[in-house]
Amino acid sequence: MAEGRENWGTKLGLILAMAGNAIGLGNFWRFPYQAAKNGGGAFMIPYFAALIILGIPIMYVEWMQGRYGGKYGHGTVGCMVYLQSKERTSHTTAAILGSLVGMLVFSVVSLVNAYYTQIIGWTLGYSYLSLTGGYMDKAKSTGEIFVNYIQTPGLSITFWVIALFLLGLALTRGVQKGIEAWAKVMMPSLYVLGFILIIRALTLGTPVNPDWSPLKGLDYLWSPHWNELSWQSALAAAGQIFFTLSLGMGIIQNYASYLKPDDDIVLSATATVFLNEFAEVILGGSIAIPIAYTFLGTDGIKSGVGLSFIALPNVFRMMPAGQIFGAFWFLILFFAGFTSAIAMYNYLIALLEEDLNIPRRVGSWLIFALYIIIGLPVALEPVLTKTAELVFLTELDNWVGSYFLVVVGLLEVFVVGWLFGEKKSLEEVNRGSYWKISSAFFNIMIKWVTPLAIAILLVFSTRSYIKDGYFRWVPSFVEKMPNLVPWVQGARLLLFAILIIGFIEAYTTIQKKYGPGAAAQKAYKA
Repeated sequence: MAEGRENWGTKLGLILAMAGNAIGLGNFWRFPYQAAKNGGGAFMIPYFAALIILGIPIMYVEWMQGRYGGKYGHGTVGCMVYLQSKERTSHTTAAILGSLVGMLVFSVVSLVNAYYTQIIGWTLGYSYLSLTGGYMDKAKSTGEIFVNYIQTPGLSITFWVIALFLLGLALTRGVQKGIEAWAKVMMPSLYVLGFILIIRALTLGTPVNPDWSPLKGLDYLWSPHWNELSWQSALAAAGQIFFTLSLGMGIIQNYASYLKPDDDIVLSATATVFLNEFAEVILGGSIAIPIAYTFLGTDGIKSGVGLSFIALPNVFRMMPAGQIFGAFWFLILFFAGFTSAIAMYNYLIALLEEDLNIPRRVGSWLIFALYIIIGLPVALEPVLTKTAELVFLTELDNWVGSYFLVVVGLLEVFVVGWLFGEKKSLEEVNRGSYWKISSAFFNIMIKWVTPLAIAILLVFSTRSYIKDGYFRWVPSFVEKMPNLVPWVQGARLLLFAILIIGFIEAYTTIQKKYGPGAAAQKAYKA
């Protein structure tokens, strides 16, 4: 551990924080409707295949990269990739590779959190609306209430800023007293509320239709609908694994950089995967889908992104004590979102601390201001356009929340498998580990199977993006809405600006610390 860097206080705190990093809105909000619309039990086959082929190997790679970088005082991915690439390439090649990965990760943690925190604000706002009965008025549909919510700055922006403020406040206190302390409260609370909602969901009976029941909702999730299984659903399953485990975001490496030299990486990474999958498949799948199916049938569980904020509030209206159970649901979403957002937020603080020597407390509020600036377009679009299309958010999510994660994952596995090499990788990942990763696992999975699977995923994703018109100057999803095209172009301009800043920052930092000038300066001081 580099001198002066914090580390985790307890192993439990580390695992809960890492689980909180992985367990996010994707587990409770995204997973249920992805599974429902992609074949139920049929979706789970490519889902678990992707977990084994992609999720677990990349998780080990990122934990190893993080602890390795932490030894040299790095909590950001650009320098980590540089150090490992330098084993078998020139300084220039390693610097470019590190800068490219650093650039992509910088765009992810900056722009994903710019809209992710908006959704966290919605969950906090809807917790308030649940307790106060704000969406219980049946004179208006829950869809109208949601649209009114995001178009009312006094509600949407206020709760977003509150969520951001709480994140900033938590991170001023550092790793142990900030991230770890909040994880120790929020993660157990999330599981407790989840089990309460599961019990309630499975005891709902058939209040609307005798053919709609919680068990039939679970049956829909786990029964394979083979006619709905396709390459598209397989891609959706693989994308869900990246999203749910927070792979390709740099935040696992950031957290792992605070590990002690002999902390058990393999056991901790495996426990993180298990806790995440339990939260996603058991809690997420056993709450939203049975409740929605019981009251709304098949159409309810296929309602996409509206499942949490439109379909389920409609259910809570009809449930006995629906205000209380609605509050529980949205608090689960808030806790899950908060513990993931705090990891992305901390990545940028680490960048300011390590690269610009800005103290954590100051850096925390600088990042708060950054998120306000780049997040305002997301918040203001529905207010100014008087629509609920959210194309600014959609365009950013298409790239930084989906596509870039896969590219980063491919580059990470390539660097570890082919440049850092088997000997050093196994030495690093197995140091202090009770379970050891074998040479066969490394050579079969990390060198060949995992990168080839990611490459295939990237090829098919690119084909899908081309088909859907995402590479066009005017993407197909806004072709019939010319008034919203400037918002898409604005999102692209912001994305390009962030990419340029990210590359310059990463390349400058690598040259400053490891370039010829840095070597000469060290020799002079010596």
